[in-house]
Amino acid sequence: MEKDVVTREYYAKKLDAWFGKHQIIVLTGQRRVGKSFVLRDFINRYGADDNANIIYVNKEKKEFDGIRTYSDLNEYIGSRFSADRHNYILVDEIQEIDGWEKTVRSYRLEDNTDIIITGSNSTMLSGELGTLIGGRYQEIFVQPLTYNEFLMFHKLEDTEESLRKYLYYGGLPGLRQTGLDDEDLVTEYLSGVFNTIMLKDIIERHSIRNITFLNNLIRFFADTTGKLNSVNNISNYLKSRGQDVSAKTVSAYINYFCEAYLLASVRRYDVHGKKLLESNDKLYFGDVGLRNIIAGGERESDMEKVIENVVYQHLIHLGYKVSVGQLRAGEVDFVCTRTGDRRYVQVAYIIADDSTRQREFGSLENINDNYPKYVISMTPLVRRSDSNGIIHLGLREFLRNGF
Repeated sequence: MEKDVVTREYYAKKLDAWFGKHQIIVLTGQRRVGKSFVLRDFINRYGADDNANIIYVNKEKKEFDGIRTYSDLNEYIGSRFSADRHNYILVDEIQEIDGWEKTVRSYRLEDNTDIIITGSNSTMLSGELGTLIGGRYQEIFVQPLTYNEFLMFHKLEDTEESLRKYLYYGGLPGLRQTGLDDEDLVTEYLSGVFNTIMLKDIIERHSIRNITFLNNLIRFFADTTGKLNSVNNISNYLKSRGQDVSAKTVSAYINYFCEAYLLASVRRYDVHGKKLLESNDKLYFGDVGLRNIIAGGERESDMEKVIENVVYQHLIHLGYKVSVGQLRAGEVDFVCTRTGDRRYVQVAYIIADDSTRQREFGSLENINDNYPKYVISMTPLVRRSDSNGIIHLGLREFLRNGF
């Protein structure tokens, strides 16, 4: 049993709920967000069961370099498969194996067998591939650590200093090994993760040659996190800086970032017209620590961007579909929906005066419906309060307890 693995209850419960239902369980998400930890935790929790036959392949380890095609995978699994026990087939970073869907489709038909696979590319289940595995899969999106998980992993108390570390360093589980006390070591780790994602999931996967432009573009998104951007405006901006890149190329590169879960694109929603709008999306980072490494500099100058990114990711964790709210005169940061539930959220750093209060609360006051409305901020000493039906929440309270 591995002692360094901490159970993430949220994902353990989701995983366990799908066993025995003849569904392929697919853990998706950015590299290093903890998909491998979820698998290793599963091995810890089920390894002592005499009836469990666990067959584990991790394509990020050199011992599995020889498994390159579905034929190799079939041979490896077949030599370890047991007809007398319950087989759990676990394959980490399965997109590295050519034709992997043929193996998965075949073993899904076996009795007493559950399959758990992970992948770091959002297109691995799209289109024809989804048809090949018969649509018989359940996707579980794995995110970096929530604030509550961050406190647990690093054995921290819930304090302003702990929140500062979370906002600065993000929630990659691997930081548990480096610790948070040596900022240079944290920076080195995060830089290594970023470089791996860029190389393996973007540059090599898409045979990109203009790496300078790629790096400049991701830095642009780090600088403009949470701002509305169109590909045409981005292209025009880059041309003004001496980089003649078409809107089509910008769009393709954004897709590459999103496919690797480095970025998430959030569409606009017309609050009054009740419909999604086609252009000017916002982009947020999958992990705010990576965003900060890419942006460089001090956090104080762009703390509102960081907070907005963290709130967005936590809303996704809470199960909401998130859009940017477009009003006739302005916008609301987030329109959050799930079955039978809609909420509007505005994010601010500090509400220090009446003009800031009017700007943040005023946009919500312009929405004429009865759904709950919130302002989330880091205003010192803020307590949950209600102003004309708009609830003011402190960021720590939201990250700890939700709405």
